[in-house]
Amino acid sequence: MLFPMSHCARFFSGFGLVLSIGLSLAAGQAIHGLGGITLPAPPEAQAVPVTDDYFGTKVVDNYRWLEDANSPATKAFIDAENAYTARYMEQARIRPEISDELSALEQVTTWTVPIQRGNDLFFTKMLAGEDQPSIYVRHGWAEKDKRLIDPAQFSRDPNTSVELEDVSRDGSLVAYGVREGGADETTVRVFNVKTGKTLDDELPSGIYLSVAFTPDGKGLYYSRMDQKGTLVYEHELGTRAAHDALIFGREFRGEALGPNDLIAATLSDDYRYLVVEIDRGVPAKRVDIVYRDLTKPGSYFEVLIWGVDSQFSADSVKGAWYVSTNYKSPNWRILKADPGIMPDAWTTIVPETTDTIESFNIVGDKIYVNRLHDVKTETAVYTLDGKPAGSIESDGIGSATILAGRSMDRYGFYSFESFIVPPTIYRLDTGTGKREVFAQTKVPFDSSQYELKQVFYASKDGTRVPMFIAGKKGLKQDGTERLLMTGYGGFDISMTPEWKPAYAWWLQKGGWFALPNLRGGGEYGEKWHEAGMFEKKQNVFDDFFAAAEYLIASKYTSPEHFAIMGRSNGGLLMGAAIVQRPDLFAAVECGYPLLDMLRYQKFEQGSHWTTEYGSSDNEQQFKYLLKYSPYQNVKKGTAYPAVLFFTGANDTRVDPMNARKMTALLQVDSSSGRPVLLHYSVSGGHSAGVSVDQEIQDATGQLTFLWTETGQTRAQK
Repeated sequence: MLFPMSHCARFFSGFGLVLSIGLSLAAGQAIHGLGGITLPAPPEAQAVPVTDDYFGTKVVDNYRWLEDANSPATKAFIDAENAYTARYMEQARIRPEISDELSALEQVTTWTVPIQRGNDLFFTKMLAGEDQPSIYVRHGWAEKDKRLIDPAQFSRDPNTSVELEDVSRDGSLVAYGVREGGADETTVRVFNVKTGKTLDDELPSGIYLSVAFTPDGKGLYYSRMDQKGTLVYEHELGTRAAHDALIFGREFRGEALGPNDLIAATLSDDYRYLVVEIDRGVPAKRVDIVYRDLTKPGSYFEVLIWGVDSQFSADSVKGAWYVSTNYKSPNWRILKADPGIMPDAWTTIVPETTDTIESFNIVGDKIYVNRLHDVKTETAVYTLDGKPAGSIESDGIGSATILAGRSMDRYGFYSFESFIVPPTIYRLDTGTGKREVFAQTKVPFDSSQYELKQVFYASKDGTRVPMFIAGKKGLKQDGTERLLMTGYGGFDISMTPEWKPAYAWWLQKGGWFALPNLRGGGEYGEKWHEAGMFEKKQNVFDDFFAAAEYLIASKYTSPEHFAIMGRSNGGLLMGAAIVQRPDLFAAVECGYPLLDMLRYQKFEQGSHWTTEYGSSDNEQQFKYLLKYSPYQNVKKGTAYPAVLFFTGANDTRVDPMNARKMTALLQVDSSSGRPVLLHYSVSGGHSAGVSVDQEIQDATGQLTFLWTETGQTRAQK
């Protein structure tokens, strides 16, 4: 973490900084964590009431002033809260132990699924002990890996990262992004593989939704988002980005494109078409697709699909368009499309089934389709005319990525992992079906000692909801063990079992881990998603609470040993859990959260999400948002659980004002005497990109808090 030196009192290893502060501690009751931790009353934040009138309903906000991140008062508040949190961590005896054990799980060699160009494989790899991944090339399957781009060579900041954007058709150029901390913004650069030099070309810092080389490799197509919307440009290598040609955006055929229309530009596998996808909102209620034939100079964009309130994703192979869609098929299907006509007339290639299609790709003239069967990945293979052609064998309960590659490639690559199995990347021969290991992460974690199972439980309204549960084989089920549960439930995102070092540490320590698949996700198609949107958002929270009640009734744990964590939309879930069911949980980690649902749409990228939540600017939507918005539903004098809010100054997606305001409010209104803490990272943000050391420090603090606050009972303390 980097603070101005005038603010540094001393470095607190493993979590943050203790700061010299301008805010005094409030006069009030002492705060008692478990494990012998005692704190004074939390920092005092002055209540300055601001009253808003929503369609005749008056709503008071005491901490509106904390929305201004740059004000001296807000900065003093952040400094005071970080110091207060550090004071807690300083007393936590298990913190050094967690740091050491988590370091062993985090500091390992990792890879990403490669991009293939001829015999060359391009990927990112991070060696054990390094802060950040580098971009590598392997010139042939059996050759050694060669490092191309190392962020440590051009930045002393360990939180500067690189990401592989695209590789030119002949493999001679690599486009890569440079990210500072966890911000969504990147700069884009181009590297010459033959010379080993980065070109002078640089696309300025911004949010890039797509970057792709032109067919001849002499330029880039890219889409960049700003407050007015997304624009697609063409950049000619060797020229200044300020001179780039605008090729799509603002409007098409008389229809205006606005700030909530997200646009990506990609090339078809055969490099014939520039394909532009317009997502109307996040998640997109409507997706439009247009394309330009690059073999015809001066050609205009033509319509593949336009104006249909459904989602579409397309690729062109051998002159034919293959499109996956939820149009009249909530579990998705794959069609062969005729441009410009309605999809009712298109030919079904892979029909809809009871299992939702998660993704598809065409590699080696075969269609690979990932379906979720009760949230477990199954990969089926089809010919281009839709005839079944086998499957990819499963490695058990877990998550498999879709086979990566192009229609002209013989080989494709995919990854498999779960809560108890670290990632393995495979190369698949599409001709023979044989697979080989490309890369396997070696972690000091013995998967054979653990089990991962799936159960089903009934939610409040009787809906059958699946849940994954992991733990050591033979672990007691008598209500005395700690349990960590996470969840998401939104944006059509399916939560499948993935490897995370923090979860692995919890399991190694002897705790249970659980993930319920809440409505609002995409686990069972669009109907499952719609059941957790807009006025039905309470279903998501009810599913989560029912999961907790199932786990308690089944004696996996008890409320005093129950920890929960969630981020972003999952942070909203945590906020709802805090205010609606404080009786169920002992400790909550609420990361990068949405909490003030009456004002979220006014900050950062919040306006994009009105297609998921709605907006308080709409009278009918205001009513249900007010009913569940965590910030507006904190009740003074309620005994709330121990809470750690986690956010960062570089979060340019969900504004940190949500966490700042909720911290101040909950610290004043909770009557439990349990700690309410804010960890405010100056280098962290919503996206990936912070250093491994920073990740270890952050996760150490989170796990220290959750493990400590779910230990002994209050009576035992």
